[in-house]
Amino acid sequence: MNKSILNKIVIAVFILCTATVMVYGHALAEKKSRPDTGIVNINEASVKELSGLSGIGKTKAEAIVAYRSKHGKFESVDDIKKINGIGKKTFENIRNKITAR
Repeated sequence: MNKSILNKIVIAVFILCTATVMVYGHALAEKKSRPDTGIVNINEASVKELSGLSGIGKTKAEAIVAYRSKHGKFESVDDIKKINGIGKKTFENIRNKITAR
């Protein structure tokens, strides 16, 4: 087999493997952050995942992530009430849909 053809085959296999790892890795990351139970871990969830909760839009989700970055992990789900704009009503709506693992 010609060396040029062999090099092209190796490059094609490399590209295919890299693409597979990227797609599969993204799927694993999504599953880790938001398991099939539908429970959102407020210590790991992305803005997109948090904004899927009832009453939590992009702005509140960004505030949750910013608070978490500044203060560290939430010790309990009740700590989410420390976020400006998340009051008693919003908390009651999401309480059974979040965890702080």
